Amino acid sequence: MKKLILAFALSIAVLAPAAVFAAGPSVPVDKAHNDLSDKESLKRGFETYINYCLGCHQLQYQRYNRTFADLGIEEADGVANYMYTGEKAGDHITNTMSEKDAAKWFGTAPPDLTLIARLKSPDYIYTYLRTFYVDESRPFGVNNTTFKDVGMPHVLQDLQGVSTIDENGNLTPAMGGSLTAEEYDVVVRDLTNFLEYVGEPNKLERKAIGYWVLAFLFFFFILSYFLKKEYWKDVH
Repeated sequence: MKKLILAFALSIAVLAPAAVFAAGPSVPVDKAHNDLSDKESLKRGFETYINYCLGCHQLQYQRYNRTFADLGIEEADGVANYMYTGEKAGDHITNTMSEKDAAKWFGTAPPDLTLIARLKSPDYIYTYLRTFYVDESRPFGVNNTTFKDVGMPHVLQDLQGVSTIDENGNLTPAMGGSLTAEEYDVVVRDLTNFLEYVGEPNKLERKAIGYWVLAFLFFFFILSYFLKKEYWKDVH
């Protein structure tokens, strides 16, 4: 019995870290502390994405109506408040920027963001959006301590303001934005929360089912052990 329990525990211990660290960031990041059950946060993040990100970054694997349904937005309200260019509610969340134009303006096409939170991690996105600083040597006048020599402008600069690097290589507090540092952190967290949701819309459902699966496996493990003892008692 002890050997079986030890083997079961070791298998979980070996597999869990592999799943956690398979695509983790390679730079220090701050915790986003996302809450995918907070639909108001997801709505605010969705609105920020529409207003500041969609012009360059698509969500080509996510549909508007799926987003409306998951976030508790009535379809008519969603069409009126989140769809500005005449798409249908069943369309994917895309823009009209061609790859040729994107390459001309930015050097390369801005990445699709549907799976960015799974690729980079929510903590990475949360940190990245808060670590832009002035760098006149860059094409858009900004750089980023999380993504060195980043090739995109600081699209949220009017909200955060601008930071610089001090003599010790640290970011200075942002100045000149329309939001306080605390308010800006909330905006970034909401956007990060939304991008994490988009990466796996059924994540909460999957996790809930997973607990039941683990409970079933544990029950089946105990049942199998006693069944094995019953079958093998005559052999001994």
